[in-house]
Amino acid sequence: MDEIKQKLHTAKFSGDLDDSAEAKEFYSHDASLFEIRPELVVFPKTAKDVETLVRLTAAAKKTSPSISLTARSAGTDMSGGAVNDSVIVNFNKYFTSIGEIDSQTATAQPGVFYRDFEKATLKKHALMPSYPASRDLCTIGGMVNNNAGGEKSLEYGKTENFVQELKFVFADGVERVVRALNSSELKKKMQLKDFEGNVYREIYDLVEKNYDAIKSAKPHVSKNSTGYNLWDVWDRDTQTFDLTKLIVGAQGTLGLTTEITFKLVPARAHSGLLVLFLRDIDDLGEIIPKVLESKPATFESFDDATLLLSIKFMPFFLKMLGLKAFIKLLFGLIPDGLQLLRGIPKLILMVEFNGQTEDEVRQKIRQLHKELKKYRARYEINGFEEDATEGKSEKFWIMRRQSFNLLRSKVKDKHTAPFIDDLVVPPQYLTQFLPRLRKIIDKYKLLATIAGHMGDGNFHIIPLMKLEEPAEREKLLPAMKEVNDLVLEYHGSLSGEHNDGLIRGPWLEKMYGKKILKLFKETKNIMDPQGIFNPHKKANADWDYSFSHIRDHF
Repeated sequence: MDEIKQKLHTAKFSGDLDDSAEAKEFYSHDASLFEIRPELVVFPKTAKDVETLVRLTAAAKKTSPSISLTARSAGTDMSGGAVNDSVIVNFNKYFTSIGEIDSQTATAQPGVFYRDFEKATLKKHALMPSYPASRDLCTIGGMVNNNAGGEKSLEYGKTENFVQELKFVFADGVERVVRALNSSELKKKMQLKDFEGNVYREIYDLVEKNYDAIKSAKPHVSKNSTGYNLWDVWDRDTQTFDLTKLIVGAQGTLGLTTEITFKLVPARAHSGLLVLFLRDIDDLGEIIPKVLESKPATFESFDDATLLLSIKFMPFFLKMLGLKAFIKLLFGLIPDGLQLLRGIPKLILMVEFNGQTEDEVRQKIRQLHKELKKYRARYEINGFEEDATEGKSEKFWIMRRQSFNLLRSKVKDKHTAPFIDDLVVPPQYLTQFLPRLRKIIDKYKLLATIAGHMGDGNFHIIPLMKLEEPAEREKLLPAMKEVNDLVLEYHGSLSGEHNDGLIRGPWLEKMYGKKILKLFKETKNIMDPQGIFNPHKKANADWDYSFSHIRDHF
């Protein structure tokens, strides 16, 4: 590593280098259950720095085969995608500029926090709606690399739908613009005699020769962050070739993103929330189709464990919200407290509608309220004007969004273990699937909440465990196997938002089969022939390697 440090200095690398013990310790973790200690952390200042870093790493591979680069921004990745035993490339220090924004597009660097990006777009009355639950903590670079989604994905889809253009450093150390191409533009790219031309030729050939198999392999769910998104790269019907579809969700295994241009949608001024306290999970069979027919903006849920956890740790909300907002929260819960006297519900369902006018929202929500009247649904209308920072229904969103933080910070003798945290099954199977899922959780005596995106069938189960104890660690593989087998039995995906990383990469063959896994590996080799970028993740993940790096102290 001393050699690469010296070469960076000689090449006039303008960023920072840090190989201190403190840096190595800090960057050995992300939000996952893994620990891998890097040898060096670099903080590039410019795209030229990134190009230099990639070129020098490629050259160093000849004498140091294990050297590699792993991109990182906020470190909120839950799959182990942002840890590495070689070089961590931090974009959160200097790549934090927000560029041009209008009502339809916005450009920014990958280290920009989404919370800051959203403030800037809202000034133009626009929104990039694929933000995850970690919206206050994550960066837009992480959202692109994980193909993030969240509560608005039911209406708008995921990040892949909003990436219009990328500036991207390829494995040859050259930054290039990547965007959707028509057939004549693709032909020009394929005629290039450099590394870029080779990438376009070989990716096109791979997809075209295996077109039907690749299209058939696309999971039949509304959300998917597993594998490489080959099925959307080349469209024979429209004659469109879009390499951004491959890069989004690749977890930095194919190259390094230096700038992103997003498409935006209009920010709607009003919202309304319909809340159902569901005591019989079998009712989902009738409720889900009715709700989806009404085309809501969001359809979320959380379980009784999340509700009880929120009640138990109510002082947490006082600290988080401040006294005034906390009192407002308590008074807001009184009507729902009366509902709870009838018994603790199995699930709380939240159906949100958005609109440009209050009347528009009222019309949508009252119609669904009428159809679901027998379930004692209640609703509230909120304004999202600048002075209305807390809507009446905010209490439900607080519980839904903060459940993970409560688990992580308040249960002191156990630690969050995100290993079955992002499964997706088609909603029509949920009445059968959820009870079987709960049986597996109970079988392994896992303390876990179930919260998620009901409209997508996307659930987040994050158990609390003592992973420093061998008996607890031994639960991981069999519990994961049972849950994953159950998900695939119902034609689901092992990840809707959080991606593969170290935790789900080893299961790609189980989900897709040997042929498609081979195509994933070929894709990686075309884009990254020397294995420079983020090893041991996604298609190149191995369970023995992953398991050997699970944290044994917290």
